[in-house]
Amino acid sequence: MRPPCEIMVQKVLPAIRAELARIMMQDLEMPQQEIARLLALSKAAVSQYASAKRGADTDFSDDIKKDLRVFADAVATSDDTGKLINDLCDICKNIQNSGWLYRENHDSSEFIHEDCTSCMKARTDK
Repeated sequence: MRPPCEIMVQKVLPAIRAELARIMMQDLEMPQQEIARLLALSKAAVSQYASAKRGADTDFSDDIKKDLRVFADAVATSDDTGKLINDLCDICKNIQNSGWLYRENHDSSEFIHEDCTSCMKARTDK
């Protein structure tokens, strides 16, 4: 058994980083070194995300992609780390609430229930 948070860290976070790296390189025309600094990654990791060697096996809805575009702009222009982390958590919650975990993993032997909200409960109960 794997908890949903483990799947989110292994599959979704790399896909988010890949999408951010792509947006920041292509749309915002930022150099890899600056992207690496802003995302606290190595330049090599940014290169792998941008070239789809990492994080390419997960796709997001158009709404999530729009959220990531707005978030990429915020990362490029804001020094408010607390707000950026909260914004990233909101994107992650939106992915979870969209049913992504269920759709992507319902055929696996590690079945995740369609209405699973374990992560959300843990975060809101605190």
